[in-house]
Amino acid sequence: MRLTRATLAVAAGALAPALLLSTPSLAGAATPSPAAVAAADAGSPYDEMDADDLRIAILRILADPDSGKRVTREANELLDDGTVEEMRAWLETGYRLAQAEDDSVAIARILADPNISDALRAAANAALDDNTPEALRYFLEVGQYEVDS
Repeated sequence: MRLTRATLAVAAGALAPALLLSTPSLAGAATPSPAAVAAADAGSPYDEMDADDLRIAILRILADPDSGKRVTREANELLDDGTVEEMRAWLETGYRLAQAEDDSVAIARILADPNISDALRAAANAALDDNTPEALRYFLEVGQYEVDS
């Protein structure tokens, strides 16, 4: 099993630039348009992937240094004994939810610092109050740097 995982990791590393550049960025999308929702209902990009492609997509997520504990745990469980349907479902919805939980923990760590500014504390609390995966990710990637510390 280790040899297979190592082989997949090498393949994911080789394919990552091409896959990253060919997929759309969802970082700034707050609310999807009706057209985007209709397109999403038509199917996801994971529907056509076989087991090896799904494993490579999960390995790409594991290679991301921003992957937190829940994302890492769930991804490793899927690689160890997940079915194709489970991997596909996790990539479509589970990853987003696991990343949101990891983002909440990261924001809580920021709030635990007694030396942060009031503006940063307010922005972090606003992201937690919104409690959408997009708001949490936006705060960590952009919002915390926009606030005067």
